[in-house]
Amino acid sequence: MAIMKPRTLSGFMELLPAPARQMERMMEILRESYALYGFTPLDTPVIEASEILLAKAGGETEKQIYRFTKGDTDLSLRFDLTVPLAKYVALHYNELTFPFRRYQIGKVYRGERAQRGRFREFYQADIDIIGDGQLDILNEAEIPSIIYRTFTALGLERFRICVNDRKILNGFYAMEGLTEKSGDIMRTVDKLAKIGPEKVRQILQEDLGLTAAQAEEILTFISITGSSQAVLAALEGYRGRNELFDEGLTELSVVVNYLSAFGVPEENFAVDLTIARGLDYYTGTVYETVLLDHPEIGSICSGGRYDNLAEYYTEKKLPGVGISIGLTRLFYVLSEQGLLSEAPAPADALVLPMTADLSPAISAATALRAAGIRAQVYAEQKKFKQKMAYADKQDIPFVLLLGEDEIGAGKVSLKDMRTGQQELLALGEATGRILQAIGQAEAVPPIRN
Repeated sequence: MAIMKPRTLSGFMELLPAPARQMERMMEILRESYALYGFTPLDTPVIEASEILLAKAGGETEKQIYRFTKGDTDLSLRFDLTVPLAKYVALHYNELTFPFRRYQIGKVYRGERAQRGRFREFYQADIDIIGDGQLDILNEAEIPSIIYRTFTALGLERFRICVNDRKILNGFYAMEGLTEKSGDIMRTVDKLAKIGPEKVRQILQEDLGLTAAQAEEILTFISITGSSQAVLAALEGYRGRNELFDEGLTELSVVVNYLSAFGVPEENFAVDLTIARGLDYYTGTVYETVLLDHPEIGSICSGGRYDNLAEYYTEKKLPGVGISIGLTRLFYVLSEQGLLSEAPAPADALVLPMTADLSPAISAATALRAAGIRAQVYAEQKKFKQKMAYADKQDIPFVLLLGEDEIGAGKVSLKDMRTGQQELLALGEATGRILQAIGQAEAVPPIRN
């Protein structure tokens, strides 16, 4: 039989054990952070009927979707976690309690061109709050605190949560008589950081047909910066000219004014009038989060408010607000920048039996596990040096040696692989030493600044 050469498809990340543990550590922190805010875990199928996934899709999304048939069934791989959520809420509406708060960390699939930092199979980490008919603005005000808590727990410090409100943008362009061109204008303004104000001005006038005065008014508006309160004060100068604008400004003021109560520092938050986040989907508050020292990465967490999550699946109005972290891309970029902490070891302790009878070693490992210590018994018939080399290569911090002398004394020899120190201790004392070290290791966040 011919041996087939193993290979991994382009655009599909395959992690070795150490980075896999780094990724899992990040996921654990995300789950813990989301759970602190009352979100429940959710898992939806990777494969759905194509008509379900594509109900709202079109254009580039439909071109990128992985679609296939099984018998007479037309199937597709999910391309995000929001559409499956919409189906789930519509399907289980009578069984859910609203507002429904869920988090989901799962793989999604897009058949786009694979390139640096962009994958065809990747993890997203989403949260959404879904209302039944209505959803209070307080939910939108809470989102920045969830973002702040999550990224702080991951170890990030220098990041900024940028917030805007689509109603402010739509209202402003309506004031200028540019509603029909608002989508194209927002797409152009979104490029401001990359191409600069003069290029934006040129596109607005030459490509979109705006007058010099209109282009200047737009650039003046989106250039409003400063503290959150300063931006709000400047926006008050536009109040009274458009009802939608006024509604958006009131909502944005609520979000900003609750920041302190939610524990979000001013330096980690900014009102940014250039943010639009999609053209049709979001209807209220929108969010983007950037790393201040790595602006080239772009937004690492984005989302916003939408008015009707499941309009293609039910007549019930289900407004919501949510955010998504492109976890695989974030992990790849952080790893490339050398910003990930060392991977945790696969075990906290390796138990080495030094006698023919393995029972004492097995009992010791069982006791360690009962105390919450990840323990592995090494039973391979290898030389002592090879056994120690195994622990060293796996970065296992502690080795417990159980030979005849240790067993006879009712103790274990505990070797700290980091310092080389070895002591003869009672198992309970050894357990305490290991637990103390575990606590210190867990205090180190997965991302270093």
